[in-house]
Amino acid sequence: MKRYCVIGLGNFGFHVVNTLFREGVEVVAIDIDQEKIQKVKDCCSYAILGDATNKEFLSAQGIDEMDAVVVSTGERSHLSTLIALYLKEMKVPRILVKAISEDHGRILERVGATDVIFPEKDMAIKVGRGLANPNIMDLIPLAEEYSIAEIGPPSHFIGKNLIELDLRKKFQVTVIAIKDVIADRFISVPQPDYIIKDSDLLIMIGRTEDIERALKK
Repeated sequence: MKRYCVIGLGNFGFHVVNTLFREGVEVVAIDIDQEKIQKVKDCCSYAILGDATNKEFLSAQGIDEMDAVVVSTGERSHLSTLIALYLKEMKVPRILVKAISEDHGRILERVGATDVIFPEKDMAIKVGRGLANPNIMDLIPLAEEYSIAEIGPPSHFIGKNLIELDLRKKFQVTVIAIKDVIADRFISVPQPDYIIKDSDLLIMIGRTEDIERALKK
């Protein structure tokens, strides 16, 4: 079973813990605030009261054996930076840290964070793109400018097959899977002659801006 740890139990950290626990994985929650530990104790595997800026404390909790650690210490940027450094030294394979600014994010990357998270910025971008492109149901950012997107097909897709749409040639976008919502059928790597229906959800991969271009008639 995968093992995860979340350090810092504000709103962001609490919801990460709760989500991981509901997904059935082992998750350890750590905070220096007793009240926050009490709040989270029923939705995690272990709730531990302690100071995560103390490297000996982290080692004693077996943090070096975790598959990933999420660090969310609110506005205290110096704390998350120090914790990220310790986690890097402990060779934690994946270190996800909530940043409070672009400069803080750059510092986190330098000290060893593998993933820098900007919750408000990321959500704002997602909301803006959702408003501008209502056919995009969900968007998962990948490396650099690339994404995997779940798309409700626009009207000019419906009734055409993948050959006719020719998305790869025209937009450098690939349909990697299709889910027929009505038939509850998932099609991995659909055939080129598959005809798009309005009940389909398309899973597409490509540069985010290319996906958005493909949806506009």
